[in-house]
Amino acid sequence: MKSRMGRITRKTKETEVLVVVNLDGKGKISVKTGVPFLDHLITSFAKHAMFDLKLNAVSKDGINHHLVEDAAIALGNAMDQSLGNRAGIVRFGYASVPMDESLAEASLDLVKRQYHKIELSIERNQIEGTSKEDLEHFFRSLAQNLNACIHLSVKYGKNDHHKIEAAIKAFAVAWRTAVSFDRKQRGMPSTKGTM
Repeated sequence: MKSRMGRITRKTKETEVLVVVNLDGKGKISVKTGVPFLDHLITSFAKHAMFDLKLNAVSKDGINHHLVEDAAIALGNAMDQSLGNRAGIVRFGYASVPMDESLAEASLDLVKRQYHKIELSIERNQIEGTSKEDLEHFFRSLAQNLNACIHLSVKYGKNDHHKIEAAIKAFAVAWRTAVSFDRKQRGMPSTKGTM
């Protein structure tokens, strides 16, 4: 079986990001962005999606928005790359994940057509020192660069931290299902014969 890995280096005047993804790894995770809550979210994502991840992101201009955006772009590109031609995968994934009083749902189709609808229902302007705008932008940038159809929504909740954690974990569990090998599937999981 061919290794399902993705490696992306993104260098701009604003940031430098390295991401290495191994979909069939053993749960080794190292995330360093300098933004603690972002590190926490990305680590949670890899943990519950159950893949190896190395993500190092360095800001050159000291602007968190650029760092959050470029980390998400590089992560999405590496995850997309790790899937190769997507033959033999389940393709679809769905998860409903609670985090205390909050509940989030994610539905994924790993067809190579980009679409996303994301509703995080964040109320506060900042969560753990990270702006609402940057958190929303992280999810959008990740989705835009993953080359997939993604529906992610927080159904309800009161604590914004819990809402965001439920959302990232629902996305992770749905991803884990969708990228799994389908024992019955031979070739492309599409009537078109291609993704």
